[in-house]
Amino acid sequence: MFKKLLRKKTNSKVTTINESVDLVKEDKIPSHIAIIMDGNGRWAKKRALPRIAGHHEGMKTVRKITRCACDLGVKVLTLYAFSTENWKRPKSEVEFLMRLPEQFLNSFLPELMERNIRIEMIGVMETLPSHTQKALKYAMNATKDNTGLVLNFAMNYGGRAEIVMAIQQLMKQVEEGELAIDDIDEACVNQYVMTSHLPEPDLLIRTSGEVRLSNFMLWQLAYTELWFTDIHWPDFDEQCLVEAISVYQTRNRRYGGLKGEETN
Repeated sequence: MFKKLLRKKTNSKVTTINESVDLVKEDKIPSHIAIIMDGNGRWAKKRALPRIAGHHEGMKTVRKITRCACDLGVKVLTLYAFSTENWKRPKSEVEFLMRLPEQFLNSFLPELMERNIRIEMIGVMETLPSHTQKALKYAMNATKDNTGLVLNFAMNYGGRAEIVMAIQQLMKQVEEGELAIDDIDEACVNQYVMTSHLPEPDLLIRTSGEVRLSNFMLWQLAYTELWFTDIHWPDFDEQCLVEAISVYQTRNRRYGGLKGEETN
């Protein structure tokens, strides 16, 4: 399907990722792409490796996809790195996952600076281990003046918890007489979600064959285009990202209306 779509645009076969990137850039690029990075453990199991080997390989994929998104002109890339439910995993695995941000950011920071990429995070920072917090805060501070791609990690994040926190903030305003209940609308909630300063995702990608949101950005994904693949995250590469965007470019985003269709 991917090659078919690209051939429709060019009538020629794509042979390199650079050609693919150039072709897909001829059409509208999603401003904000969100990815549920699933399948590290299954990738490792298939190879008779420990789960942590899958997570380590998945970290390499983050670098590849970040570079490609930057080259494509994506404005925001949000990666679901660790959910509030992931604390239920074995202690040794959680401890390994909490070390990954430090490894990734320390080694990748020079390139992030060179590429003008800014690091951000959504989720609850305060309950992460101190070494994880330190690595994230250092990278966020070092890149805060960068004006290119926003690489936004969802760490210790849950969509329902985010909505609850937004409601609590609104209730506080109501209690203090700053806001009337009848004045609460979607715009009020938008002010208090963790991505209030970012555009809502245009495209959600989930790898590894699961077809669900898993408590990820439940408020923000209301009108997001969804794309699912059976490919495990460590095997997800630049061509996969270009394929997802190419499919996105064929979608007719109506937002509940009749855009692009007959209205009678």
